[in-house]
Amino acid sequence: MDELQRLSREDFQAAPKTGITVLLENVRSMQNVGSVFRTCDGFMIEKLILCGYTPHPPHRDINKSALGATETVNWTGITDIMNAIESLRKEDYTIYAVEQVHNSIMLDNARFNPAQKYALVFGNEAEGVQESTIAACDGCIEIPQFGSKHSFNISVATGIVLWEMVKQLNV
Repeated sequence: MDELQRLSREDFQAAPKTGITVLLENVRSMQNVGSVFRTCDGFMIEKLILCGYTPHPPHRDINKSALGATETVNWTGITDIMNAIESLRKEDYTIYAVEQVHNSIMLDNARFNPAQKYALVFGNEAEGVQESTIAACDGCIEIPQFGSKHSFNISVATGIVLWEMVKQLNV
């Protein structure tokens, strides 16, 4: 850890964060939830909000892929995602669903302002982000894809989008 210059749990929690909040909507796989925790730790996100029936820590299947990130990442569980979105709106977040829809913004064309706070909604592994949630967002971001499959795994998609945002925000 010293050679990698990694932060201790206490130092991580006290360190400034990116101003990015991640919401998971009805993600069913505990391994995916754990992987998203780990990715959120790696990109120093502000908060992870677990919505709907997304499983919460503590659970060994989440911990297995989170590798301790459930202890570093600020997280909360909220049953109704609309309550979470309403709360983030009051805090002046720009909220994007990460989904393939008409009029989505391709990730490579998206521009993020370092002065703005952002929230990203990632949906269920099979169904994606619910239409009502999409309607409550400021827009949708889509990851360009070139193969035969029509989607990325939720934890992979989280990493791709967060990397691009953090890169642009010069975190």
